[in-house]
Order: sequence, then structure tokens, then C-alpha cells
Amino acid sequence: MTQIVDTGTMQPAQAPAPEGQGTGAFRTFVRQLMRSKTGFLGFCVFALMVLICLIGPMFTPNDLPTNTNLIYGPASWSHPFGFDSEGRDVLIQVIDGGRAVILVGFLAALISTVIAVVFGALAAYLGGRVDSIIVTATDIVLTVPSIILLAVLAAFYRVGDSITLAVILGVLGWPGLLRAVRAQVFSLKQREYIEAARLLDLGTGRIVIREILPNMASFILMNFVIGMTNAIYAMAGLYLLGLAPMQGDNWGIMINFAWTRGAIFFDGSLGYILGPVLSICILQLSLVTMARSFEEILNPRLRHN
Repeated sequence: MTQIVDTGTMQPAQAPAPEGQGTGAFRTFVRQLMRSKTGFLGFCVFALMVLICLIGPMFTPNDLPTNTNLIYGPASWSHPFGFDSEGRDVLIQVIDGGRAVILVGFLAALISTVIAVVFGALAAYLGGRVDSIIVTATDIVLTVPSIILLAVLAAFYRVGDSITLAVILGVLGWPGLLRAVRAQVFSLKQREYIEAARLLDLGTGRIVIREILPNMASFILMNFVIGMTNAIYAMAGLYLLGLAPMQGDNWGIMINFAWTRGAIFFDGSLGYILGPVLSICILQLSLVTMARSFEEILNPRLRHN
């Protein structure tokens, strides 16, 4: 159960080997993460942004005061991103809006990953009619353009909160990963230890959960991060196009307001436009670099290369 042979573009993976007796798993993980400067930097930036977005709103006012004298006011040391169309501080809005973005990205990636892993593994392991039904359903969902479906859903159903939006994005984001998981399990189910588990009649659930899925940890983790980045892009795109209700605070709403309220025509509004855009870019870049380091940690062959 310590090996995995990937198909396609994926590489054979192993569980990380212990490095030195008496060293804790966490310290070993951190030391391996620090081998890649960009990956460690991405991890630190991501952790810092999550910390600021989760704790920061506790120290900001619930109702941000408006000031007509400061509309599109320029950036300064005390207000690094300046002011918006209502004279409100943009930095505080960036801090308040990050929580919803991270929450939607995490929940959507979690939902899509769970759906893809569970049904992809069952389809490959059980085969036959179960595999045919799941693959057919996957092909149907793949043929539907997500952005058009989201637009139709937005027209008939009012997405009132971040959790509902995360569920919708998660439910629509699993088909590609399901096919990849299915291919992985098809390869692993031919292994000797899986055949031995079958002969011992350990049961489908135990074989899939305890013998097959642990060998796909790096692959699942990588796709979870990719799913999170895709969900954040989808969320920002929905708000930018006005397909989601402009309620609450998040970076997508800020970009939409900056666009629809003509911020580009004012000299002092550069920070208002760039604040949420840079926040999304930095968050996504930190996720990608962090994911690359995680993959190297979980896949020794990549480290050797």
C-alpha cells in the first residue's frame, strides 16, 4: 500500500519516507516544504491571507462609514488602496471580502473532490452497470457549459449566500476529476495486494477506502487545490458578469462595482480597481506554488528529478 503507479501524465508516487528517527511528522513535512523556496513562500502567503481574512473582520467596523468627500480618494500610507465610490476604505473591504472567497473556494473544491473520488472509485472498482451509469452521467454533465448553466440557474434561482454558491460550483466541478480518479483506480485494482484483499473478502468499502484511496493522496490533494482555484475564478467571474446577487462583501462584488460605477475614469481609483484583483492573483499564485511543493513532498520521484 506504499506505492502507486499513475497513468497518463501522472507519476508513480510513494508515501514519504521517514527522515531520521525521532523527528515528528510535522517537522519533517515543514523541512521538506522549505526545500522549495517558492513553495514555502506560497505556503506562508496563503496561510497569512487566510489568517487575515478570517481574523481581520473581527477588528473592522460592521457598517463601514461612507464619506462623500473621499469618493475615489487616492491611496495613502494610512489607506493603501484609497477609497471607493462611496468614500469607504478599500483595504477594509478587501479584508472583509476575503473570507467569502476562501470559504467558497474551499467548500466548492471539497464537494467536487468528494463526489469525484467516491463515484470515480466505485465506478472503476465495481465496473459493469455501475460504471456505465456513472460514466454516462459524467459525459452528460461534461457536455453542458458550466458558465451557461450558472447563468440559467442565476436567472431562476437566487443565490443568497456564499454556502449556496459553493454548493452549486462544487456540484458542477467534479466530472473531469472523476474521470481521472476512475482511470487511477482501474490501474490500482490490478495490483497484487488488491487481489489479495479481494481473496480475503475484506469488503468493497474497506478495499477502496483503506487500500486504494490512500495511494492516491497526492493526486487528490493536487486536484483539490486546482478545484479551489477554479472555484475562486468561477465565483469572481459570476460576480463580474452580474450573474450573482450583489449581497455581502467579497472581491468579485468589488470588481463589479468598480466596473459598473466607472472607477476607471477617476485618477484616484487605481487602488479600488487593483485591490481585489491583486488579492485574487496573489491568493491563486500562492495556492499553485504551494500545491507544486506538496506534490514534490508526496511524490519522491519528482524530488529526485
